[in-house]
Amino acid sequence: MQISKFSDYAFRALIYLAHNTDKLCTVEELAEKLETSPHHMKKVVHKLASTEYVISLKGRTGGLRLGLPPEEINLGEVLTFTEENLNLFECFSSKNCPLLSGGCKLKGISHVALSKFIEEFSAYTLADILVT
Repeated sequence: MQISKFSDYAFRALIYLAHNTDKLCTVEELAEKLETSPHHMKKVVHKLASTEYVISLKGRTGGLRLGLPPEEINLGEVLTFTEENLNLFECFSSKNCPLLSGGCKLKGISHVALSKFIEEFSAYTLADILVT
């Protein structure tokens, strides 16, 4: 399984904001520091700012800051919020699998594996991954 670049940059943006709580950060600053395009980072920040994870202050003196303490930001919740498609196989989203009626157990096994993956991420917070 590979996490999308969107989720990757969301995690990195949260880490960067957690390390820079003494100032307001800009999308351009995040994009530069995280080596991605400002356009892509705007999408990531927009999604994060729709939650309580990130506060976006508008205007000339605006910017971004972490909305919650790092120990209150659960990595599993961030992952499930930022990943648009956690389907490991096409049969997760389709009922048209020709093997489904034949007793294929791939979907069930994959669902359990994905649940354990998310459960493992959920055991950690942003605070747990910050380098001090």
